[in-house]
Amino acid sequence: MTSEQAAAPNGVGPMLTVVQLLGVSSEDEMVACFLSGELSSGRFGQNLRSHLAAAGQAEQLLTHPDLSDTGANLARRALLAATRGYGENRDLFENFPTHVRWARAVLSADEAAGVRYLDYSYWVELSGGSRRPVDAAARINAGLRAFDVPNEPFIDAAHALSRGERFPPLILVGERQDNLVCLEGHLRLTAYALVGFPTDIECLIGTAPAMGRWAR
Repeated sequence: MTSEQAAAPNGVGPMLTVVQLLGVSSEDEMVACFLSGELSSGRFGQNLRSHLAAAGQAEQLLTHPDLSDTGANLARRALLAATRGYGENRDLFENFPTHVRWARAVLSADEAAGVRYLDYSYWVELSGGSRRPVDAAARINAGLRAFDVPNEPFIDAAHALSRGERFPPLILVGERQDNLVCLEGHLRLTAYALVGFPTDIECLIGTAPAMGRWAR
């Protein structure tokens, strides 16, 4: 049951309202989902595979995660710590809260359009300063690049969506469900924007009162 968008308190744009929740998730599921998404990334996949090999782990740890296996869950957390600083207050996870409530959900097209990129120079530039995927899509369609980085990965992913390919869930976070920032899945979020946001986009949503320190 999604409700209509409401105006943001500062009047600068729409905010999400209550998304359609499917059930309770967990930190272990988020970590597994994050690593699965990055394994297929052209930018992060090779580094992740190197750390897997160094830890003596097979890719199956990420491609077929068993969330009931405590040892495997700990191994995945250690891997995310080594590659992205998870649980160590550094890198991507600097200022990320320790206690987060996770849920599985789906977003409507309007809700997905309201998700913001993280506050990182590339995504700010790609979106023309707004951190909105719809603005990034418009700039990509106009042939504009951020820091002269090619846009082909976004276009290729959009073509895959158009062919009916399904993507892994996005991972979104915020103090509340009505104002979310993308933690993992920026390329996929941009591809969704390029094809006009299909309905029922799967995601994991993490909320915490202290999330505002990370999700600015």
